[in-house]
Amino acid sequence: MSLYLETSRLILRPFTEEDAQDLYAYASHPEVGPPAGWKPHESLAESLEVIRTIFQPSNTLAVVLRKTGRVIGSAGFVDKHEPGLGLPSEEIGYSLCRDHWGQGLIPEAVEAILLHGFTALGYAAFWAAYYDGNVKSRRVMEKCGMTYRFSRREEVVQLGEVRQAHYYAITREEWMQ
Repeated sequence: MSLYLETSRLILRPFTEEDAQDLYAYASHPEVGPPAGWKPHESLAESLEVIRTIFQPSNTLAVVLRKTGRVIGSAGFVDKHEPGLGLPSEEIGYSLCRDHWGQGLIPEAVEAILLHGFTALGYAAFWAAYYDGNVKSRRVMEKCGMTYRFSRREEVVQLGEVRQAHYYAITREEWMQ
């Protein structure tokens, strides 16, 4: 499945290998990855490998700022399903360049994905999770209509830590209200 979505300020499209430089530019920032449970990228080669092995297989989309044409983040499906929410369900993950925080860009991207997922792809539910302290991620979920479901302790493999994760979700019925 290859998605291509547009909003007033963004283009959401599949990642290509040519996006590695833009990905590295924001994913190497020490404030971007660790709150979400991943290490800052240490090289352009690492960013290219993430595109090839994580983003492309899971339909995670490049978030492209229309006015510049640059990739400033990622948003999309991370290929994890939660049967308790009704099937089919899918996890939405996202990240954003530090320079663009606080502008409502990721909620705009996630809302476009929800619209497409519920109306065109027939999903029954979407969910997302954030770790303690990642208030920005929680706010994205809330702005997009997701509500709290449960919390649990989880191993954060890349960082060698155990953290409290908080799960939010939205069903098609909730989204339609």
